[in-house]
Amino acid sequence: MPKQFWINLPVKNINKSKEFYSKVGFSVNEQHGNSDQAQLIIGDNNAAVMLFPESTFENFTRHVIVDTKQATEVLLSVDADSREEVDVVAKNAVEAGGTIYGEPSEIQGWMYGCGFTDLDGHRWNVLYMDMSKMPKE
Repeated sequence: MPKQFWINLPVKNINKSKEFYSKVGFSVNEQHGNSDQAQLIIGDNNAAVMLFPESTFENFTRHVIVDTKQATEVLLSVDADSREEVDVVAKNAVEAGGTIYGEPSEIQGWMYGCGFTDLDGHRWNVLYMDMSKMPKE
């Protein structure tokens, strides 16, 4: 079985993307990266997101990159510790140059979340789940 899992994303500009994600609140691993790649570390389980220039990404996928203005290739979801943290991430994403596609709001009475796109149009979902309010089957 695999021991690690990471996500690879194509970006137009490594440095601008690193700056964006730092402002949103993600950790940039300065030990693992250069002008050709960057690594973000997300959450307590240290999930890794690798950022690659689009040309590099296309080279190793041998496939055209989706136009994120026309289609969604994936929804990347992260949890939050509170409703307030969801609001902060949404605010930070906009201030860093991202776009909100789903305003922070309550979902089904026990979740609170928002959706934003990064500088390259990748869609992120931030979700707080109040398990004490989760419906019982």
